[in-house]
Amino acid sequence: MHSNTAKWSAEFLGTFWLTLGGCGSAVLAAAFPGVGIGLLGVSLAFGLTVVTGAYAFGPISGGHFNPAVSVGLVIGKRFSAAELPGYIIAQVLGAVAASAVLYLIVSGKTGFSGVGGFASNGYGANSPGGFNMLSVLVTEVVMTAIFLIVILGSTAKKAAGGFGGLAIGLCLTLIHLVSIPVSNTSVNPARSTGPALFAQTSAMGDLWLFWVAPIAGAILGALIYNLLLSDEA
Repeated sequence: MHSNTAKWSAEFLGTFWLTLGGCGSAVLAAAFPGVGIGLLGVSLAFGLTVVTGAYAFGPISGGHFNPAVSVGLVIGKRFSAAELPGYIIAQVLGAVAASAVLYLIVSGKTGFSGVGGFASNGYGANSPGGFNMLSVLVTEVVMTAIFLIVILGSTAKKAAGGFGGLAIGLCLTLIHLVSIPVSNTSVNPARSTGPALFAQTSAMGDLWLFWVAPIAGAILGALIYNLLLSDEA
């Protein structure tokens, strides 16, 4: 049994890595002249952070790296509600720390004139494709619900052993492939909070949606799994 300090440290580091790897790929590499990785590369980067983080930190904390996932796992009866506050605080701090490191890196570029959107999430003017609030809300709720169903299913007692992290990472990759144009993809309130603090847009004004929608989606996904799919006692 790992201590709370070890669990919180794992969640901090895992969320740090997810935010730095995913948002860093978007800010630094997506549009790099001649060899930019684009939407596909950024989607893969987010998935890879979860795969690598799940196997590195999962044995310690469960590898949530996401307040919505932690809430969903409470509803799915895989995680204790008493542990929820510590996990969420560690996750948010990890995302903020990663965003600060990324800002430091970006600001060192020759001719630096600001970070712009800084891979933040948003709707309306802050949506990459100009999608309105309702479109973004629906996207984030549905995508997070599916994410939780995949998490609960791939880590169930009867699931193929050792492949949960891979399934979850690939699911997050697919989620990004679909929803980057809509919301820049959150499904993770911590990941949204870090970049919003540094973005030179009104991302902070949109941040409420990226707490409400992913958490609502996670609860919905867990309820669907419990009601229709779970046969575990």
